[in-house]
Amino acid sequence: DAAAVCRLNQACLDYDYPEERTAQRLEQILPSSANLLMVAEHLPTGRVAGYIHLCDYECTYSDSVKNILAIAVDPADRGRELGRRLLACGEKWARDTGAAGVRLVSGQNRTEAHQFYLSCGYSLRKMQKNFIKLF
Repeated sequence: DAAAVCRLNQACLDYDYPEERTAQRLEQILPSSANLLMVAEHLPTGRVAGYIHLCDYECTYSDSVKNILAIAVDPADRGRELGRRLLACGEKWARDTGAAGVRLVSGQNRTEAHQFYLSCGYSLRKMQKNFIKLF
């Protein structure tokens, strides 16, 4: 599903990352028990309509939670409860593995996504900047 994940990352999350590297990352991520990546697909075609990726979030200032690193639903499939079902599956995994909750960060400009998260029972905790230093 690397091609579909890559397509969704570009269309929904504005990440322009090559498909080949996406496939390599999936090969590293999928075997890890600290990660869960699930896709939602149309049956019987198998076309991927969305995905969610969560991982362990361990720190010194909070109980163990799961971090939603990505959730993306194809724009053509929005409004069909797919995002809610993906979140519910991720939250179930978090509960089943003993996590105290689920967290996520979302870009400032993704206001529609923010309303979606609020409607799913998430609360806005704080505003923050996101910094990165690549090597």
